[in-house]
Formats: sequence, structure tokens, C-alpha cells
Amino acid sequence: MSVTTGLFYIFSAVMLFAAFRVITARNPVHAVLFLVLTFFQASMIWMLLKAEFLSITLVLVYVGAVMVLFLFVVMMMDINVENLRVGFWKHFPLAAVVGVVIALEMSAVLMGGFRVVEDPQAAGVVVAGASNTKELGKLLYTQYLYPLEIAAAILLVAMIAAIALTLRARKDSKYVNPGDQVRVKSRDRMAVIKMDATREAPEPAPVTTQAETKA
Repeated sequence: MSVTTGLFYIFSAVMLFAAFRVITARNPVHAVLFLVLTFFQASMIWMLLKAEFLSITLVLVYVGAVMVLFLFVVMMMDINVENLRVGFWKHFPLAAVVGVVIALEMSAVLMGGFRVVEDPQAAGVVVAGASNTKELGKLLYTQYLYPLEIAAAILLVAMIAAIALTLRARKDSKYVNPGDQVRVKSRDRMAVIKMDATREAPEPAPVTTQAETKA
């Protein structure tokens, strides 16, 4: 067994364990941290496959941005774990059947990709000194240009929709019309009101009788 094969098995075992802990951890913060570990192990496997661009992208985008955002959101939210567990065992049989079906479908698809290619020309020729990042960029912006533009448009629409849903006027939100903020004048921000000075009359002191003093 080579060093690369040994590292692959180690990274795969840690990734499977971390992925299992993501769905079994009771604390949501621990689940997010295990998901970060899962992404790191997947990045290492990409590195073993000499896909440096995909490996670094996985770390920078998912671990460095998305998962940090998820972690802050989970830590700021007051999640009641007990309410989430209500009805778990009631729906567990259906969830287990769906999970087994998905696992069988993935196995049927992936097992075909693990077959050894007999024809060396079908496997492709790797040019010495070629940059996989450059080749990936050429492929994305030539053959897959339209799918890339469609995906970018979908993400843009989703981002605009999320902002619109967040900033819409609701009773439980502090909504401010941006147009009013732009058109506001300095005199509208603060108004000086002249008021007459007033002084409250002091309260009269309580009167005590001589009998109360002796008592």
C-alpha cells in the first residue's frame, strides 16, 4: 500500500465519521463544526487527486465563508432542541426507507465510475506541466458558458429575493424606506422647539400632631 492510498483511507474514514456526527450530534454548534471537518477531509481527498483548484475552492468558499456564516447564525439563534426531537421516532421508519433508497441509487451510479477503463485513449492524456485550473477555466467559459450564465442568473435572483424578503415591511421588523432616507433634509432630522420653563411645585411637608410625636 502506497502513502497516497493510506492517506486516502484515513481522510475517507475521518470524513465518514464527521458526516455521521453531523446528523447525530445533539448540539447544533457541534454539528456545524463536524460539517467543517467533513469539508476539510473532502478537500484533502481533492488534493490527493491533484485537483488543487477544487481543493482550495472548497476550503475558501465553504469553510471560510458559508460554514462560518452558518456557525454564527446557529450560535445567535435560540434553538429549542427538545421541540425538534418531538416526533422523531414517529417519522423514523419513513426516513430510514428513503435513506436506504438514496444510498442504493448512489451506489448504483458510483459503482459504474469505479470500473477500470480498458482503452487508454478513452481515459484521456494528461499533458506534463499543464494547469488544471487553466483547463477548468477554458472548459467553463467555452463549452459550459451558457449553463454557467444560467447558474449565475439564478443565484442573482435568489440573492435579490432574499434581500427583498428581509427588507419588506412587516409588523415585527424595523422597516425604513430607502427613498425616504435619500430624500431627507437636514431640517427634517432635528426640530428645535421653544418651550417655556416650568417648575413643579414642591409637595407640602406632612403635618404631625403632638400626640403622634409622643407616640
